[in-house]
Amino acid sequence: MKIKTVKQISVQDWDNLVSTTYNRPYSFQQQDGCKERGVEDISVPVKESWVEDFENTEIPFIVNGQEMGVSFETWLNTTPEDTRKHFKEDYQNSLFWDRNFYPHVSMIINDLHSKGLLEAGEYEIKIDW
Repeated sequence: MKIKTVKQISVQDWDNLVSTTYNRPYSFQQQDGCKERGVEDISVPVKESWVEDFENTEIPFIVNGQEMGVSFETWLNTTPEDTRKHFKEDYQNSLFWDRNFYPHVSMIINDLHSKGLLEAGEYEIKIDW
């Protein structure tokens, strides 16, 4: 029998690491149409051939819109204050960031690794709420 040891991170701890590192709202579970309970396997660092950066530099300001994901650079260079004017309520702006305005996770993984905040290895992000 083969046993694999992995490091497990709760989705809440992952979100906190990303949010505090980049000073941006972030909700991994809310991305890609909202993720189910379970685990997502990640390898650190992500192999260069598997790294994906969204091409979008802008998307419509629609909560739960069909267009999701922006380039890592766009995400880094935008603040919630920049997008706030497009929504009537603060909670709508927050949901927009959680569900539509986020970078590909592979970009975050490799950047956190390059900053020394995420050791190389195999991880699981445990999604539960």
